[in-house]
Amino acid sequence: MLRLYDTATSDVRDFVPLRDGEASLYVCGLTVQSEPHVGHVRSAVNFDVLQRWLRYRGYRVTFIRNLTDIDDKILIKSAEQGRDWYNLAYEMHRQLDRAYADLNVARPTYEPIATGHIPEMIELISELVERGHAYPAADGSGDVYFDVRSWPAYGELSHQGIEDMEAAADADPRGKRDPRDFALWKGWKQDSEPATAAWPSPWGRGRPGWHIECSAMAGKYLGPAFDIHGGGLDLRFPHHENEQAQARAAGRPFASYWMHNAWITTSGEKMSKSLGNSLLIPAVLERFRGIELRYYLVAAHYRSHVEFSFEALAEAATGFGRLESFLERAADVLGEIPAGGEPNDVFVAALDDDLGTPAAMAAIHDLVREGNRLLPEGAGAELRRVAGSVRAMLAILGLDPADPAWGPGTGGDEKLTAAVDVLVRGLLDQRAAARAAKDWASADAIRDQIQAAGIEIEDTPDGPKWSI
Repeated sequence: MLRLYDTATSDVRDFVPLRDGEASLYVCGLTVQSEPHVGHVRSAVNFDVLQRWLRYRGYRVTFIRNLTDIDDKILIKSAEQGRDWYNLAYEMHRQLDRAYADLNVARPTYEPIATGHIPEMIELISELVERGHAYPAADGSGDVYFDVRSWPAYGELSHQGIEDMEAAADADPRGKRDPRDFALWKGWKQDSEPATAAWPSPWGRGRPGWHIECSAMAGKYLGPAFDIHGGGLDLRFPHHENEQAQARAAGRPFASYWMHNAWITTSGEKMSKSLGNSLLIPAVLERFRGIELRYYLVAAHYRSHVEFSFEALAEAATGFGRLESFLERAADVLGEIPAGGEPNDVFVAALDDDLGTPAAMAAIHDLVREGNRLLPEGAGAELRRVAGSVRAMLAILGLDPADPAWGPGTGGDEKLTAAVDVLVRGLLDQRAAARAAKDWASADAIRDQIQAAGIEIEDTPDGPKWSI
């Protein structure tokens, strides 16, 4: 039985879906205001593991991961850069897609964007106004606010009372009945905002508040009630608190489980653009492969904070290298490692226990040690079973080196890899001849030439091995 930690109850609970055999998952994606960094992609990787595990467990998964492409930060940044806001959002969206692809984050069932769902947001706001849970500002601004005091359960997700909360900082407080009321709709500021960032509504031209976007999009694709809502821990309050309040105030049961991944920190602080300590994905991938970065992110439990360092990432890359090396040597012995192996019981129990990836990873390494002991015996049913199981477990975590998503050099494009192998082998033969002739200068020059192309050489008892 799969058990998941529910933030709302602060407890690990059995996963019981609303519909037998189905699992519905909504994850708050990013606001596409800037280039993605390591902290950004952790959530995507963690919930990618969740959807892969749900599918392995036999569920038919509907996974929605939204993107926010209109908000205050996007308007401010685009103005600073002297460009249209939608141009900035589109470019950052494309960069985010590339980062996800580089880390083998599988696509969701659908990825809605906020600007494509303005009618659904207006409809939800209108329902809240009719039910007495929202009100247009009396100052003529065109803003519409959620009345937090009209909903007695407000604060239940983050376990705090209204009096303990700070004022919502998402709009001018002069139009609010209570400082903690949050904006559902923001009236168009003609003197400072472009006309393209405003849509017609019953309250005048304007744009949606951040929180209403996710509630409307979740309802559009998953219905009034769904199984799991996920996102980063920093979204628990106020974003997810507000999402839940406005959805349930409109009569929609909303999420049954809430899951939050922890931060990646640098020097003890949450990694963010504002702190100036972000590490952009392309820069990290100049030093490490995407599969190694994903291994680093998956190896930590999703609810544990990770203090990022390149030293820790290097250690993770070494750890993954042990797994990859075993599969390569096993393939040399077996001819190939067919897909379709089965994970062992320890691995299954670990992931069923709130996605316990550290224990799952330990199970893989234990099995690899067993496989290494079998290698000297040559091809056999037991080695084939072990290698197949290792590959199956890595595939569930999105870490199978043979997955074509990783591209050439990591088991992906076989034809291209074979062509590179011919070229590299030719150079290695030249190096071997130079070494046999004790021409060490030529041998070292050939090795340097190979390494300059981004290809690593490992001298083993069975001869040199190469990898990109």
